[in-house]
Amino acid sequence: MTERRAGTTAKAVAVTGASSGIGEATARRLAAEGHRLFLGARRTDRLDVLAEEINEAGGTAVFQRLDVTDAADVRSFVHAARERYGRLDVLVNNAGVMPLSPLDALRTDEWDRMLDVNVRGVLHGIAAALPVMRAQGGGHFVNIASVGAYEISPTAAVYCATKFAVRAISEGLRQESTGDIRVTLVSPGVTESELAEHISDPAARQAMKTYRAVALPASAIADAIAYALAQPPQVDVNEIVVRPAASMQ
Repeated sequence: MTERRAGTTAKAVAVTGASSGIGEATARRLAAEGHRLFLGARRTDRLDVLAEEINEAGGTAVFQRLDVTDAADVRSFVHAARERYGRLDVLVNNAGVMPLSPLDALRTDEWDRMLDVNVRGVLHGIAAALPVMRAQGGGHFVNIASVGAYEISPTAAVYCATKFAVRAISEGLRQESTGDIRVTLVSPGVTESELAEHISDPAARQAMKTYRAVALPASAIADAIAYALAQPPQVDVNEIVVRPAASMQ
């Protein structure tokens, strides 16, 4: 972990999908900034190690098992975060899956999984946290999308559709806010993560290996999230797109 920055206002931050990739990097970065972390994912063994490392480095982190496809589970997660820290300032809706395949492969179970995690998971987070943030007088949603929220590529039609949806949901939430709720959409380009491991289609999996030859470290996305959170209350950073410098997509 990096040294804490002086003058940082500690916030209570809940992160979904925190067991690896962008979620893990975000937890480490925000803990280093002095924020108090509440971490969620299904792989609690990884969360246990992550929370222990953050706490040993002088940060504050606890965790709870979380399945974002289960609305009741998400409500329990948000409730526990608020109970732990007395409030919930930030929810990072990060959990996502990316089992790419051409549409004619008809992998409808994978389409359903992407809709459940990537779209319903974000909606469950909003439904659970929005009343809490309204009641306490403010809060901040950080929703993780993708460059796939702006463009479509072969084998990624359904994945991109889910990220277009996250972008639309985020913008709708921003427009419905009266200034008390901030909303930031962060759209990573190719980033080091375990997402490609969800690809079961052989051709799509091989194509993704080539596509991911140039990739950002997950810490670059964590830096973007930290930037959005660090802005004063009257500043709402709405969209951040982060790509590798050498990427043409």
